[in-house]
Amino acid sequence: MNFELFIAKKISGKSSGEKKISSPIISIAQISIALGLCIMILSVAIVTGFKSEITNKITGFGAHIQITNYDNNSSFETQPINKNQIPKKQIAQIQGISHIQTFATKPGILKTKSEIQGIVLNGIGLKYDWQFLEKHLIDGKIFHLTDSIKSNDILISQKLSKLLKLKVGDKLSVYFIQQPPRMRRFKISGIYKTGMDEFDKLYLFCDIRHIQKLNNWTESQVSGYEIFINDFDNLNDIEANVKAITASSFSKDGSTLKVRSISKKYPQIFSWLGMLDINVWIILGLMILVAGFNMISGLLIIILEKTRTIGILKALGTPNWSIRKIFLYQSAILIGKGMFWGNLIGIAICLIQYHFKLIPLDPTSYYVDTVPINLRLIPILLLNIGSLLATVSMLLFPSYLITRIKPSKAIQFD
Repeated sequence: MNFELFIAKKISGKSSGEKKISSPIISIAQISIALGLCIMILSVAIVTGFKSEITNKITGFGAHIQITNYDNNSSFETQPINKNQIPKKQIAQIQGISHIQTFATKPGILKTKSEIQGIVLNGIGLKYDWQFLEKHLIDGKIFHLTDSIKSNDILISQKLSKLLKLKVGDKLSVYFIQQPPRMRRFKISGIYKTGMDEFDKLYLFCDIRHIQKLNNWTESQVSGYEIFINDFDNLNDIEANVKAITASSFSKDGSTLKVRSISKKYPQIFSWLGMLDINVWIILGLMILVAGFNMISGLLIIILEKTRTIGILKALGTPNWSIRKIFLYQSAILIGKGMFWGNLIGIAICLIQYHFKLIPLDPTSYYVDTVPINLRLIPILLLNIGSLLATVSMLLFPSYLITRIKPSKAIQFD
């Protein structure tokens, strides 16, 4: 058995009737480690959960990558591209892509008897992935599209339904400013709510064939393609691969394609999300420093308390490094106990919040109605390993004090 570890376990045990000076200090150090790790787990789970929720909502409205006509038009009134212009089969073979679908957008004015609101119609096709809207549907149902009949159903947000005093089953009129001006009547099939008020207040979802007819497009003309991917971390690489495939695609009129990721379409939102990582690193650093300094004070008290033991070990010929390892092992054992309780408390709080949604948030400010949790095994393991290594490493320098202790004086120390 490891000699240093054996001695460390022995001196870490509590002897009956023995009152240790270091006991309250060690308890405080362990509590600080437990609280620090608990806060770190919560910080990482909440921040990654928050980023994941916001990213999923934004990509639900605009996908991870969009392929559109390469023009200078930045409005929702888009120039069409031809479906045959897109090498869809090649794009679908790119590793990491989960779904590809067509879309078309058109701005309009939604008018009721007493209210008026500017909106954007988001036209969806037969292969549209309903997963996002089904998740956020709060009333009514999803409408179904068929090849033969154009659907007059529409999905509207709760934000718009309250502003315009509309409900499921109501009919509404949307006016389009063009030459000549046109109007379409829709029936509300369902009401959704994502909490992203800027998007909820803007988008309605309808059959893409309405937009094609309003713009005098053919069935093969659309605003573009939306591409969804499995892992957001691979967004830039997949975007580059899509660009490489579509770079040589030209239409009959000489226009080419533009490939743009969601992070470039909404840079202000993703820059804000990126800044959250800085906050997490600051929290992690502060918690490790607090725990480390508490353990340093605890180690110094332990060394002071075990001075006679150190003197006896030195008199028996034990090298300084072996004695330092004994106290580092003992510190690691104490740190491990604190980390056990930190993991237990932190993970328990995360699971309670994940399942019961006890802590609410204002969706107008945070875009989510409860504190989001993203609890994953690998980040927790990395937090534990990193915290243990960082804290024990901070104890290397104070453990050098052991080398300064002389056996003759240490044995007589009381």
